[in-house]
This record gives sequence, C-alpha cells and structure tokens, in this order.
Amino acid sequence: MQLRKIKFTKMQGISNDYIYINCFEESVENPSDLAIKMSNRHTGVGSDGLVLIMPSESCDFRMRMFNSDGSEAEMCGNASRCVGKFVYDKGLTKKKLISLETLAGRKMLELHTVNEMVDTVTVDMGEPIFEASLILSKLNSSSVMKFQLEVNGQTYSANRLSMGNPHCVLFMDEIDDLNLEKIGPLFESHPIFPKKTNTEFIKVLSEHSLKMRVWERGAGETMACGTGACASVVAAVLNGYCDGKVIVSLRGGDLEIEWNRHDKHVYMTGAAVTVFEGTYEL
Repeated sequence: MQLRKIKFTKMQGISNDYIYINCFEESVENPSDLAIKMSNRHTGVGSDGLVLIMPSESCDFRMRMFNSDGSEAEMCGNASRCVGKFVYDKGLTKKKLISLETLAGRKMLELHTVNEMVDTVTVDMGEPIFEASLILSKLNSSSVMKFQLEVNGQTYSANRLSMGNPHCVLFMDEIDDLNLEKIGPLFESHPIFPKKTNTEFIKVLSEHSLKMRVWERGAGETMACGTGACASVVAAVLNGYCDGKVIVSLRGGDLEIEWNRHDKHVYMTGAAVTVFEGTYEL
C-alpha cells in the first residue's frame, strides 16, 4: 500500500504547541486518530494536539482543534493566535483583523506584525459564560464563584465558568509543588463535569499579576492555556483579587489578559511562533 504524505507546520504560543494542517490544500479523513499519532512525543511529531485550518462559510477561516488524546475541543486561545500567524504569514489573507469560526463561536483576531510577519496576536475571546448548563456542569447552584468542591477527601473553594470551554479555577497560596499528575485527573473527571473540565491552579501575585499552572482536559498539564488564563482573570476580578489588565505568568511564558467591563469581552494578547515545517506519512 502506497503511503500518503501530508504537510504540517509545528507552532507554539508560549510553549503550548500544536501541529497545524492547511486544509485548503490537504485533506484529513480521521483527525482524531491523526492527532493521537502525530502528538506522540516519542513516535510522532510531538505536540499538545492537532489544529486544522479550514474554509468557513461565515468567517474568514475555520479552526478545528483536537487534543493529544484525540478528543475535539471547542476552542484553544493559544492555538487561535497561531492560526492568525499561519494564515497571514502564508499569504492566505492580507487582512490584519480576521474572523475565526470555532466550536466556541466566532472569534476576532487582531494581528500585530514585525517586518511583515505576525509577532503577536490579540484575540477577542468574547464574554465569559456562567450558566451551569453552558459550563457543562451538573452543579445547579446559582453561585459560580467560591463554591465548595470535594476532591479526594479535600474540600476546595472553586470557581466555575466557561470561555467557550469549561474551566474550574482554584486560588492557592502555593502552586509550584502541586502534584498535578495526581490531582489533575481528579478535577478533570469530577462527576459535576460530565464532559470533563480544564483546571487552573492560581497564585495571586498582585492586583495586576497572576501565576498559573493548568491541567487541560484531554491533554494533561501543559505549558500554557489561553482560555484558562482568560477564565482565571475573570475569576480573580470577581473574587476581588485583580482589576484591569492582568499579566498571567504560565510555565511557557506570559499572556496579557483584559476583561473589558464596557463590552464585557475578554481580550488576550500573546506571541505566536513557527517552530518548523515538515511532512508526515499517513
């Protein structure tokens, strides 16, 4: 049987790395299976997942994103910035303000260039969501901030919300020594989240600075999570810890997050970097 080769681009947004495939030129029949194979860091390309860049009937471009375990996610903030860099740097668009279709809705990307190459991208992430059914949570309480959540015999003060995908935000005095490999899956698969959740572990540094570790649904601990950083800033503002623009320091780098009280939208600004390009045999 003759093998087929597919072109890909490896990109990263503050070390949250994905494999990008241009579906204007390439076809992918089973993206879930391909995500598992290509994401393997020992036998594949190695990544947090797979992103397909596709035509859209309602926006400039469409993005489908698959975690390293093959599950499809609604949205990834870091990946969306890299999509913006990909389509501009590759000449698929000349616009510096583009619309992106995702399973979490329409997102607007503002591209910032240096020497006619995209350097950073600001993403309008839309409004945070607090309704239990839309957060994919079984918790019926009207309280979304500081609710009691028992995990492995310990009670946590948790905060639940969605940025198009579900998040559980926890504020702690120290996060560096947490054993996320042990406790991360317990939060991810907690019964109140029937479709699982992303979990952010946050240390407040100042009213304009947070430190964050993240356990991502379907991927485990990653170096960064854009939607998680956005959810964490919203939770920090509602808990009275932060206000205005906030720098979120993640293991892979920093993101600037602003929750605009005028239009209620969350804006995320960060880097987008091309790592390398190659071909993969299917």
